[in-house]
Amino acid sequence: MEKIISIIANELAIKVKQVEDTIKLIDEGNTIPFIARYRKEVTGGLSDEVLRNLNDRLTYLRNLEKRKEEVTNSIEEQGKMTEEIAKAIENAITLAEVEDIYRPYKQKKKTRATVAKARGLEPLSIIIYMQKEIKDIYEIAKEYINPEKEVNSEEEAIQGALDIIAENISDEPKYRKQIKRLCYREGFIRTKTDDEEAKTNYEMYYDYQEKINQIPSHRILAINRGEKEEVLKVKLEKPEEKIIDYIERDVIIRKKSI
Repeated sequence: MEKIISIIANELAIKVKQVEDTIKLIDEGNTIPFIARYRKEVTGGLSDEVLRNLNDRLTYLRNLEKRKEEVTNSIEEQGKMTEEIAKAIENAITLAEVEDIYRPYKQKKKTRATVAKARGLEPLSIIIYMQKEIKDIYEIAKEYINPEKEVNSEEEAIQGALDIIAENISDEPKYRKQIKRLCYREGFIRTKTDDEEAKTNYEMYYDYQEKINQIPSHRILAINRGEKEEVLKVKLEKPEEKIIDYIERDVIIRKKSI
């Protein structure tokens, strides 16, 4: 808890004592409007906006610690925990980081890739990904046609193999890390509303955009609340061409491979 208090105090540029006393009020069941109006002497006069940001961050950080514990327990139960993984979980500062660490150990739900694997197309996906075979891809794919497994044509076999490749690339930590870097460096957050005449606390975000790496935490929290209250629609605009180019340069060995 001390770590959470310290993080919030630093992020919101307020005193540790203010954070401690406000958390105590929140945990006692007091609402933010009540605290802002009637408990100024306890919080040191924190504004309604700061209190809301504090509450949002408190909730997030508590959820982060809970998720870290859940992920740690799951990986340990699988007998796959290592010192490196444990350290990565401990050092993670976002839920997204924790989920990326957990992704290889998480039981997958039914996806196009898992269906394709069940249809016996994983070997074909490896052949395509390795790009070493000189035979025509359709000739190779014929060997994987199996009506009993609902693979009725070369095209279906190839598409299933590509689904597997796509999921493998999506799960690859180094790609996910680099893509997030690109999004952070060059991406934009855009917000809109369906009712520009509505009077709310989010009017400045009715038609708003800002670079991800420049937006301060208090605006992120405000945008998150606006989206949660269904006042705002939020979109992340990514540098898609650069992302695709990065993956292609790393994955594609020969432009004219199979």
